[in-house]
Amino acid sequence: MISEISLSQFKCFENLNLPIKPLTLLSGTNASGKSSVLQSLVLLHQTMHDHEWAMRLMLNGKELKLGTVSDVVNKISGRRSIEMGITGETESYRWSLVGERSDMSMAINKVSVNGKQISNPHKLHFLAPEEMASPSTLLESIRSLTYITAERVGPRDFYDLEDEHKINTVGKSGEHAVGLLYNGRDNEVHSELLIEGVPPTRLRQVEAYMQIFFPGCGLTVQKVSQVNAVTLGLRTSDETDYHRPIHVGFGFTQVFPIIVAALSASKGNMLLIENPEVHLHPAGQALMGQFLAKVSKAGVQVILETHSDHVLNGIRRSVKSKNIEPDKVAIHFFRPRTEEVPQVHSPQLDENGNLDAWPEGFFDQFDKDMDYFAGWGE
Repeated sequence: MISEISLSQFKCFENLNLPIKPLTLLSGTNASGKSSVLQSLVLLHQTMHDHEWAMRLMLNGKELKLGTVSDVVNKISGRRSIEMGITGETESYRWSLVGERSDMSMAINKVSVNGKQISNPHKLHFLAPEEMASPSTLLESIRSLTYITAERVGPRDFYDLEDEHKINTVGKSGEHAVGLLYNGRDNEVHSELLIEGVPPTRLRQVEAYMQIFFPGCGLTVQKVSQVNAVTLGLRTSDETDYHRPIHVGFGFTQVFPIIVAALSASKGNMLLIENPEVHLHPAGQALMGQFLAKVSKAGVQVILETHSDHVLNGIRRSVKSKNIEPDKVAIHFFRPRTEEVPQVHSPQLDENGNLDAWPEGFFDQFDKDMDYFAGWGE
């Protein structure tokens, strides 16, 4: 698992060394850097995954299109180079990258592996010197990560069915979730994530977890005859027939790929999620926080970006109920870069789910509004 992400001159960060835990929550104001942290990992991932022998970092790919060097270099103090690093329990990698401002990729001119610097490497495999890149648990976790954006696909009459040997994630928009569930419908889910009393297969376990969010939910996936496509049937009680997804609501299709991704993951895999609370009722948002805490405890590293205090409180409840240890959770609050306050503040959780600090702007809007209604604030 990753224990730290290091960024220098990347987008809004001049220098950032961010601790990462099995479950990491990124919060903060808009345009403060939360997404940039996720994007740094996705850049590494899509280069390793699609261009395993690349000598350059690809800024544009299937999962992320960031434009040119000028778009990713810090606007204030950067010029034409950035540095990116990841650290794990037993290994670390750091890349120094450079390019002309109009370039759509960046050359790798220095790589540091476990503190040993290699300048102008001649051959890379998964962005590391070939002789040092394998076996690497840390690099494999990046190469195989799942990234789910806030813009997830909504209800569809049918979903494309891809070769299971080619597509093994739900896709950045959840577009492959139904196909992934169909292909792996009979696979057994990791024992630590099993809901008791339910068959251990992926299909039945996904259905059982969906019932936590949507009581009475039932689902079926069926292949369309003579077409590389599958349909998703949904119902809201045992008394009704299966409906097309459009008749059930957007909340279902937004949660569905997250649950499929989590139950399809193996120990050591990484799951990046933007705004898991999209289209969810507050109670469902709190349940999402508890679900992701359970997933991380099962050995899947989860990094999420959220604006929901309900998701945060779901995680805090998991800590208080002893479902996850407080030292396995990192919470980071991002603010626009100024000289007056740190760019990142990291409140700490105790064993009762309490936070040691609530910086200005950190999930405090409800309290501010209540103070206003009480006549105590502006």
